[in-house]
Amino acid sequence: EKFKTLKNEGNDLVKKGKYEEAVKKYSECMKLNTKEYTIYTNRALCYLKLYKYEEAKQDCDHVLQIEDSNIKAFYRRALAYKGLQVRKKNMAGI
Repeated sequence: EKFKTLKNEGNDLVKKGKYEEAVKKYSECMKLNTKEYTIYTNRALCYLKLYKYEEAKQDCDHVLQIEDSNIKAFYRRALAYKGLQVRKKNMAGI
């Protein structure tokens, strides 16, 4: 059950605020199992914390294509869109 171990390690890293490392663990999980959608929403959370809004949006889009009622994916995608909007405004203001 390498998948479970990696997922738990990723979750522990998130709790410690080590988002870059957590992203790597979740990405490893995806190589083992692409059907576990919590990995995508967890990785999206990490991307949001790292201000990588486009990547977060892509992970959420992926989940919503398969499971269109996933609340976490909707919420995190909304946060990603908000981040992208703020970034756009800041770029325009320079």
